[in-house]
Amino acid sequence: MSAPRVVAVRSGSPGERAGLRVGDEIVAVAGRPPRDVIEYSLAVDDPDVDLSVRRDGGTFDVRVAKHAGEPLGAEVSSALFDRVRTCDNHCEFCFIHQLPPGMRRSLSLKDDDYRLSFLYGNFTTLTRFTEMDLERVVTERLSPLFVSIHATDPAIRAELLRNRRGATSLRWLGALLSEGIEVHGQIVVCPGVNDGQVLRDTLTGVLDRYPGLASVACVPLGVSRFSTEPAMRPHTEAEAAAVCDVVDEFQHVFLASVGRRMVFAADEYYLAARRPFPPTHAYEGFVQHENGIGMARAFEAAFAGDRESAFGVRPGFFSWVDGAPPEGYRARRHPVPAGTRSGAPVTIVTGEYGAAVLAPLVAPYDDVEVLAVRNEYFGGNIAVAGLLTGTDLERVLAGAPDDRRYLLPDACLSDGRFLDDLAVDDLPVPVEVVRTDGWSLRQALEGTGDRGASPSACDGPAVGIPAPVPVRLGASR
Repeated sequence: MSAPRVVAVRSGSPGERAGLRVGDEIVAVAGRPPRDVIEYSLAVDDPDVDLSVRRDGGTFDVRVAKHAGEPLGAEVSSALFDRVRTCDNHCEFCFIHQLPPGMRRSLSLKDDDYRLSFLYGNFTTLTRFTEMDLERVVTERLSPLFVSIHATDPAIRAELLRNRRGATSLRWLGALLSEGIEVHGQIVVCPGVNDGQVLRDTLTGVLDRYPGLASVACVPLGVSRFSTEPAMRPHTEAEAAAVCDVVDEFQHVFLASVGRRMVFAADEYYLAARRPFPPTHAYEGFVQHENGIGMARAFEAAFAGDRESAFGVRPGFFSWVDGAPPEGYRARRHPVPAGTRSGAPVTIVTGEYGAAVLAPLVAPYDDVEVLAVRNEYFGGNIAVAGLLTGTDLERVLAGAPDDRRYLLPDACLSDGRFLDDLAVDDLPVPVEVVRTDGWSLRQALEGTGDRGASPSACDGPAVGIPAPVPVRLGASR
């Protein structure tokens, strides 16, 4: 087990006053080595914290004078100090198995750790969950958690996970819900495997056994060109429409039974089925926004000026934890500089799905076009902006005119780098990185020509199948 290493000390904080420095290792808090940032944060929440610190090969004690609940002010380097609990499932649809060779090693880590579910919203199958884990979750109220369901039929779930424990591990889901832990579920719907009647049976099983779930997301599998699983394929338009129909049917069932819609389909399904998205109110607060549920409607609401739009559940611990590393939903994207070429024509560079959503929103603006970048790096049906790489952006922007502003969503960056490790500065034209929300895009477009008509109302049909507006598909040059 490694000790948490201090990577930043807030100016004027109790940690700085006590002499903590960047590079210090916190060996123990109140005499106990912390296993993870959860234990660490709970321990340093006390008044007058006693730390054992290792620096330059030596270890010494530090007493930090502070009030109860006052932040220590020291950010540490990782979330888990003991070994991460890795996934021992072998799901056919696992995207990590579909990554191209040569990507950085950290992207290939398959975790199935309930602590990362709590901290970052990662989905866990519970196949490695134990009685001790349940006791800790309940005692420390580690909520919300995010659980991959996929199917409620034991045999089908075991087959999907390629793990016999998949047949029984959902018993932990029932135990968590019975203890009042908030849990959000996910079903990765695979055509010909757990769609159709199996999906209906799964949602019936959710209603029968797990009605306390906060929400359930139906999401399509991503299939890259590196997939080696012949049974895994993208949905057809008809199959995507069928998933939308099943979700709509069961929303009515859940509304009548538990008073809320419970189950939602990912935005990708409506795009693939060529159907308009449901109205904003139907998403009930965008509780799985980060899982691609209602992103388009939330974006539209913010673009129309609603700065208070809900942007989905964030793991509750990170609403207050001091010292948590900037990973997962908290990852640093990229510094967002102010636009320096106001008035120049604009090209919004995004993925194919993003372009379908943005095109009708920016149609009233003169001199604004949307450049849809085909993801040739991953290939297959990968079309979300968050998986754009510098390689594909280099390809489509090569030879692009330099008299335009190029806006890029920050969702495709982490610490300023794309998944293929290229940086924004490696692109052939200057690019402005814009936060991936409608309000930020609206602000970036201010002053870039005649705004024309006002954006559409959030509950209207404007977002769905894009009308013929300036959209370019970034093909190979």
